[in-house]
Amino acid sequence: MKPLSSTDALPTDLDNALLVGRVWLDGPNPGPALVAVNDGQVFDITAFGPTMADLLERDDLQAVVQQAEGPPLCTVEALLENSQLSQPQAPYLLAPCDVQAVKACGVTFAVSLLERVIEEQAGGDPARAVELRDDLQALIGKDLSKIKPGSDEAMSLKKALQARGGWSQYMEVGIGPDAEVFTKAQPLSSVGFGTPVGLHPSSQWNNPEPEIVLAVDSRGQVRGATLGNDVNLRDVEGRSALLLGKAKDNNASCSIGPFIRLFDDHFTIDSVRNCQVSLRIEGEDDDFLLQGESDMREISRDPLDLVQQTIGAHHQYPDGFMLFLGTMFSPIQDRDGEGQGFTHHMGDRVTIATPALGALVNRVGRSDQLPPWTYGIRELMRHLARR
Repeated sequence: MKPLSSTDALPTDLDNALLVGRVWLDGPNPGPALVAVNDGQVFDITAFGPTMADLLERDDLQAVVQQAEGPPLCTVEALLENSQLSQPQAPYLLAPCDVQAVKACGVTFAVSLLERVIEEQAGGDPARAVELRDDLQALIGKDLSKIKPGSDEAMSLKKALQARGGWSQYMEVGIGPDAEVFTKAQPLSSVGFGTPVGLHPSSQWNNPEPEIVLAVDSRGQVRGATLGNDVNLRDVEGRSALLLGKAKDNNASCSIGPFIRLFDDHFTIDSVRNCQVSLRIEGEDDDFLLQGESDMREISRDPLDLVQQTIGAHHQYPDGFMLFLGTMFSPIQDRDGEGQGFTHHMGDRVTIATPALGALVNRVGRSDQLPPWTYGIRELMRHLARR
């Protein structure tokens, strides 16, 4: 498995892309710095921050990034290479967000809705998934993507399923009026491009969740987008939806990156609506290969509706937030035996990509064996004070 080059990891229209991110710098005051990519070079623009949350609040954000007035650090190719080493060398990429809340939307695609119901009814047992999938498709049909959540048609289906004993809490958020929005990770806990992602050691049935992630400021304005892996433990959440926190929020279980692409004339919310997101899983120990692609046009709730359900008079985010939009991927390809479906092996390399945003790549490890999360808000404040 060769490291991804800049050609693979960056937007195909790089010359038109306004990219901002965060990197780790060594030196007398080691810590994170804000960067912009301009003409193949990476520039330190921390002077316009000091945090990514601050940067995304600026009304002159596009001009700041286009001018990239700051010390040059390295080429973007070198930054990507440094980030993919087994022991990253500074400067290397961090998750592009810092003090923002990290929120996620669930069950926003018909396929993921079906798989969540299967997890629930299987009670965390992957061996029952095939039989349940066939039964549920016979009950509710294979295509729920044309049903608008909260519509009269959706409510009629809800009544019919309740009458037949087929209703589920996942169906409620999948086709009901209210979206599922939950806290995926704590501020500063997300990992970035090249850093391993973590699985809780108790999980035996798990998968990546490739998603587009919106960067939203404190006013509820979407300033740009990036890629994310909402690492998921199917067996844990399948035992009980009340275990969502354990299934979703563990050491290194949230990956975001490589950069935030800012909205401008070349990249807008309509670009997000029309993205196709690919997933590639490569096994290190068994030569396993899984590839697939999802189309954002199949999402059941518009991205801006999901933003509005997250922020408003009912809930404020003074530091802004990152919002995972949901996935239609729940890999079901058999890996370890017939009828066993998919689960990760340690060392898997996961690549999530779309032409407008580039690619996010991470290997898979165990949350309890990866470096612990130690750099929190207090450490960031100490770093900023010294700077």
